[in-house]
Amino acid sequence: MAQVRVFIATSLDGFVAGPNDDLSWLPTEDQPGEGAVDFATFMADVGALLMGRNTFETVAGFGGPWPYGDTPVLVATHRALSTELRTVSPVEGTIEQVVSAALEAAGGKDVYVDGGRMVQQALAAGLVDELILTVVPILLGAGVPLFGSLESRQKFMFHPPTTYGSMVQLRATVARV
Repeated sequence: MAQVRVFIATSLDGFVAGPNDDLSWLPTEDQPGEGAVDFATFMADVGALLMGRNTFETVAGFGGPWPYGDTPVLVATHRALSTELRTVSPVEGTIEQVVSAALEAAGGKDVYVDGGRMVQQALAAGLVDELILTVVPILLGAGVPLFGSLESRQKFMFHPPTTYGSMVQLRATVARV
């Protein structure tokens, strides 16, 4: 059964990006410890990505090869999307509608939800099945928070934590009642 999953790094104080979407604090050299999930392993199960416009523009601005290869990327936006990437397409609607579109595009594989605001919306709607959080030992003090307000509590079950270089990786699945 296809799942909606989050794979994201967060600062110790819960930010996924610093002020002005700054990502310069993210380490690039750390190696996953035993049991940790690296990006390539995670992406092997992903059939489509869903991200917000800001996240798309940030990733597209990195330069170099497109990190998602041929995996379909749906960008939630209300504005025209200008890109030459053939795997990228705009999508709009409620969070339920855009997640549904991503699940359809994934063709039975998992959906990767990325970007602070998109993750917040999917969590608030109860649509996330799994969180893989890599906690970076830094305090940013401000920026884009990982978690936002929720109308109701959501319970998760933790798997044993693992190390990822100087970081800790937490994996949590939704505790469905």
